[in-house]
Amino acid sequence: MRRLFPKLTASLAVCSALVSMGVAADVIKIGVQAPITGQYANEGQSIDNGVRLVVDQYNAKGGVLGKKIEVITCDDQGTAQQAAICAKKLVNEGVKAVIGSYTSGATEAAQTTYFRAGVLQTSDGTSDSLITHKYWTFFRNSFPNSAEADYTAKYFVEGKQYKKIVILSDYSSYSTDLASAVSNALKAKNATIIYEGKIKSGAQNFTATLTKIKSMNPDVIYFSGYYTDGGLLRAQQIQLGIKADFVGGDSNDNPDYMKLAGKSAVGSYLINVPTPDILPYDIAKTFLVDYQAKYNMMPASIWSLMNVDGLRAILHTMEQTKSEDTKVIAASMHTLKDFPGITGPVTFREDGERIGGGYMTYEVQEDKSYKIVYQ
Repeated sequence: MRRLFPKLTASLAVCSALVSMGVAADVIKIGVQAPITGQYANEGQSIDNGVRLVVDQYNAKGGVLGKKIEVITCDDQGTAQQAAICAKKLVNEGVKAVIGSYTSGATEAAQTTYFRAGVLQTSDGTSDSLITHKYWTFFRNSFPNSAEADYTAKYFVEGKQYKKIVILSDYSSYSTDLASAVSNALKAKNATIIYEGKIKSGAQNFTATLTKIKSMNPDVIYFSGYYTDGGLLRAQQIQLGIKADFVGGDSNDNPDYMKLAGKSAVGSYLINVPTPDILPYDIAKTFLVDYQAKYNMMPASIWSLMNVDGLRAILHTMEQTKSEDTKVIAASMHTLKDFPGITGPVTFREDGERIGGGYMTYEVQEDKSYKIVYQ
């Protein structure tokens, strides 16, 4: 009997492995890499919620290619170090594609790992550098900083005719890239930039920088960083009696910007692509209703919805190609044109860049709603 036990144990192990392989073969794994905790948690949680809603809807109809979809989430906390850890974890989990991350820095830190593993990655990161690697695995579901910069320069010079412009950024790759792009676009239009500086994200108190700026008597303070700092910058600007307009780049478009700025948010301006409730697409309106019904809240911002569109484009292409092979899927996505997205038609270039997209400038109203003032 003692001699039989090892053989029996080995047989059971083989059977168990075969069962596991059979179960795995009936599942398509999708990863989410996003800041579930940390200063950008509401954005990361919104991305995860949106992905899970789409997957639930697909699974209710039988999944994709006859297989159920499983979501595996890794919290990258919005940092490059944690993003690299997440990338290895999700690759080891056997995901076919990863949705995320929210920040350009975290996205870029994971890119090479996904490329080497042949795992698709789609992110809302806007830094132009994300495309320069030319990884066939990467797709941007938002629009690059250079596109926003061109719009911003046109708004400042032709729309508002600002004479004295201040540009502030933080040290993140996204914010630095956007500030540089805006600066270059303004200089191309012969605009006058009186100050370009950086703040340390999360520092909370920016009065020293703002006091220095106040003496320059600017027409506008433009901030290319995230809402977690933008709201405080705006509040402290008003406290110091700086009369300049405040214009926040796209990552300031978040409900927490309003909370942090408080009453000072009123009269400030935010630049971003149109929100889904403005877009004339039924699919957007339906998704927002479904999201509200499932989570009893609205998505944090347009960014989570862009990530959802990245997932939807991947699943759509899987169905169209009838393939789980990521190289087959990527080749087809590189020619995807006018796929009906929640955030508008989705078209990718051969380098994975999303084509199209228009920007708007919103003025924050007394009731914290947005008024479109330039497009």
